[in-house]
Amino acid sequence: MDAHLQKLNAFLENLDADVKTALDSISKTEHHDKGAYLLRQGDVCRKSYFVAEGIVRKFYLDEGKEITTEICFQNDLAVSFNSYVQQKPSEEFIQAVTKTTVSVTDYAAFQSLKTQFPELAQLDLLMTEQYAMWLENRLFQFHTLNATQRYSQLMAKEPQFVRHVPLTHIASYLGISLETLSRIRAKN
Repeated sequence: MDAHLQKLNAFLENLDADVKTALDSISKTEHHDKGAYLLRQGDVCRKSYFVAEGIVRKFYLDEGKEITTEICFQNDLAVSFNSYVQQKPSEEFIQAVTKTTVSVTDYAAFQSLKTQFPELAQLDLLMTEQYAMWLENRLFQFHTLNATQRYSQLMAKEPQFVRHVPLTHIASYLGISLETLSRIRAKN
């Protein structure tokens, strides 16, 4: 676990009992079957999804082709960031890749709680920083690593889960063709 994620977890653990109770009151657990959509393109992302079990992916359509932009594993937060922050229609889908359990928090309820409990603004900032660092790292990988290196990093991060993700989604996520992914896998 990286240092910022440890900082985020420590912050959560040290929240006052009243704040934790309030957060629990605006969150609920949902179970989704493989293939279920948590968010569809064009809908406003009014919820954040903390992945408790399973795998979800974010993708968009480009001339009818699915382009996977993110694969979220256990303990990841799945949200269409632009849609969530600006409360405008999403350009992407969020879909369960496997049977999935998520903790769902409503955007409006969370915003309301931030006025009651100002320390939640710090939580919001920490989560935004975590996402920004993940995004910067992803951009860095695309500009500095070749396809084999990107695949190796993905396998090193979540080897037990990656085998449950269809190869077409992995190839799309890595920005390579299915044929290239097959060649890389054959060499490893």
